[in-house]
Amino acid sequence: MNRTIKEATVQRSYYDRHDQLEAHLADFINAYNYARQLKILKGLTP
Repeated sequence: MNRTIKEATVQRSYYDRHDQLEAHLADFINAYNYARQLKILKGLTP
């Protein structure tokens, strides 16, 4: 999970301020938890 978060945030975007990273991270976590359907869970969200 740590690698997934790192690849989706700090390796793809540049942040001028820490609060920008926090906002993007919160958006990513919400999208991951509620929108992404995982194969291991047979299409269900976590």
